[in-house]
Amino acid sequence: MTTETYMNHPNFGLLFKVCPVEDNQELFTTLYAQRLFFLVTQSPAGLKFEPISRSDAKMLVEIRLRMLRRTGQMEPYQKLQIIHQQTFL
Repeated sequence: MTTETYMNHPNFGLLFKVCPVEDNQELFTTLYAQRLFFLVTQSPAGLKFEPISRSDAKMLVEIRLRMLRRTGQMEPYQKLQIIHQQTFL
């Protein structure tokens, strides 16, 4: 069973969730091109879409991979490793 998450951006269409970043903050990319990246923050005021560079997005994913490996969460680590390879290599 896969648990993929999608979100509709008002200007860029369907976004794909790459990974969580912090509490109430997740990294998303455009579904088809995977060239535009957004930090999406959820707050009581609603959703905030912050565009970030490809290199910043890659750095956030690599930080998340290190945290998953360090805490022994191997299944999420392996899934995110595949996404990392498909998106950034």
